[in-house]
Amino acid sequence: MRRRRRIWLALALLPWGLPGTGAVACAGEAGAPAAARTAEARAPALAPRDSLSDSLFASLHARLSEEGGYFDTDNLISNESGYLNVVGALERLGLRGGAYAGVGPDQNYSYLAQLRPEVAFVVDVRRDNALQHLLLKALVERSSTRVEFLSALHARTPPADADAWRDATVQEVVEWVDGAPPRSGAELRALQQVVEEAVRHMGIPLTETDLATVARFHRAFIDDGLDLRFTSHGRRPQPYYPTYRQLVLETDAEGDPASWLVSDERYQVVRDLHRANRIIPVVGDLAGASAVREMGRVLREMELELTAFYVSNVEFYLWGDGLFDAWTANLAALPAAPDAVLIRSYFPRLAGRHPAAIPGYYATQMLQPVRTVVEASEGRPFQGYGDLVTRDLIPLQGPVDGG
Repeated sequence: MRRRRRIWLALALLPWGLPGTGAVACAGEAGAPAAARTAEARAPALAPRDSLSDSLFASLHARLSEEGGYFDTDNLISNESGYLNVVGALERLGLRGGAYAGVGPDQNYSYLAQLRPEVAFVVDVRRDNALQHLLLKALVERSSTRVEFLSALHARTPPADADAWRDATVQEVVEWVDGAPPRSGAELRALQQVVEEAVRHMGIPLTETDLATVARFHRAFIDDGLDLRFTSHGRRPQPYYPTYRQLVLETDAEGDPASWLVSDERYQVVRDLHRANRIIPVVGDLAGASAVREMGRVLREMELELTAFYVSNVEFYLWGDGLFDAWTANLAALPAAPDAVLIRSYFPRLAGRHPAAIPGYYATQMLQPVRTVVEASEGRPFQGYGDLVTRDLIPLQGPVDGG
């Protein structure tokens, strides 16, 4: 049965400082791959509801992570404008608690705000994705409101009465950030110093190159603001790539605003998870030898079951590389709730128009029971990628039945 959820750096120029405990990650140390896991990294008791210490957060990152791989995008934000189309269906399914896993940047946070899991693993083959989540963690933990977070992310001057913005609409928050003057000079340097010190004190060993990457990612959000778009290398930008503003303001399939920044309540769900060190960045391949399977061992230690796994369109590439069976074997090794779901994206440029496509969106988002994929690996094999992305789909509009 799924378990349910129930160093200050004083900088007068900033509304938030740097709380933190645990080991300091020394410059020049390298991140520990799975092969370098120590007995200490495997040792801690994992209670399902307690906050995790910085040292345990770091040891879980090391325990779960594999060697990093390459993908030809920066992926600072999603290129899936309809990523929220599944949120209303998740709510109607009544999925809550347990454990969450997902790939990519902060589109995961919108799923977390809806599902409210006990623990979340953000797993991605790119080490850069883990570094970006350390940046987001630093900013979210030190921003008590949505307007403070977006102001810090984009280095805009926050309102003097940020607390009064808790009940503001997401449109009002976005309009404030769009119109706010940029931080410059001492204010910008102070912001950047707080971010660097916060990331250093999370316990994960980081090199100077890692810290420079975190700073580069933050600089991209600062320079482009809410106009930031998904970036790929060696490929032209596509007209369907949304801006960060569009992603923040997006709705679910029934037109209801649904991002993690749509309300103070949703934002605080994500902030509480970050402050409890329960959003754990993992460097790993979904079809790899250790990351997903070790995740399963951790969940068993925590007595938790998987509620949802956001895979984006990673399976398209795994299928083409002959690695799909390795992924499904890894998925089958996870303890999953009977109603657990996969959240998937499908791009017609790669495989043709999807029958469940929603007008106005380039990519198609879908929900599929985890057991459908597990059962396929056990005797109902998929006849191709098209069969995978159309079998047993849960409708996103109207009544849903995950059973």
